[in-house]
Amino acid sequence: MQRARIVIHNKAGVFDAEGKAIQDALARLGYENDGIRVGKTIEICVSRTNRDEVRAEINRMCEELLVNPVLEDYSIEFLDDE
Repeated sequence: MQRARIVIHNKAGVFDAEGKAIQDALARLGYENDGIRVGKTIEICVSRTNRDEVRAEINRMCEELLVNPVLEDYSIEFLDDE
């Protein structure tokens, strides 16, 4: 079994309204920062053990459903490596 984490975030240059709202709220509370970006994390377990096959399948999942390729990028991390 392979455990993986998909990290999804807005592409560079895409306005992140949620990140901006958090940044402004933190600044009002006295926490200065140089910017915040908000993304999504999805963890998945796949029963196959071949990492190349699992990576290919997760890429298909991202392309077909999980990621909006116009606005978002993603990366795949295998949790067994942690």
